[in-house]
Amino acid sequence: MKIKMAKEISVFDSEEFERLVSEKDIRISNALVDTILKNLKGRKRHIHALSILVENEQMVYDITVDRNEFIPTLEMSLPVYEQAEEYEKCAEIFKAIQSLKSKPKRGRPKKLG
Repeated sequence: MKIKMAKEISVFDSEEFERLVSEKDIRISNALVDTILKNLKGRKRHIHALSILVENEQMVYDITVDRNEFIPTLEMSLPVYEQAEEYEKCAEIFKAIQSLKSKPKRGRPKKLG
């Protein structure tokens, strides 16, 4: 069985990481999108996508993606790839969104009334 390793990004301090998030750094999008695309099929609810190594604090922050957040995360990532002119990745993301939206919801049906 092949173990899928999460991506790692090293930053000097937490402010640098916050700046990467606010600037929509493509490395973060890559980690999240690649993790989602590799895990479209499966049952695991929370999937480890990214480890942030904060050198100044000697801390590691692990970022997971909740399966329930796959569609919103992919939708928010599309503009990042459009801006980077990564149109093949955009097509892959769009296809994954359509696939996820067309899947029937799992679980117990809601009660009516």
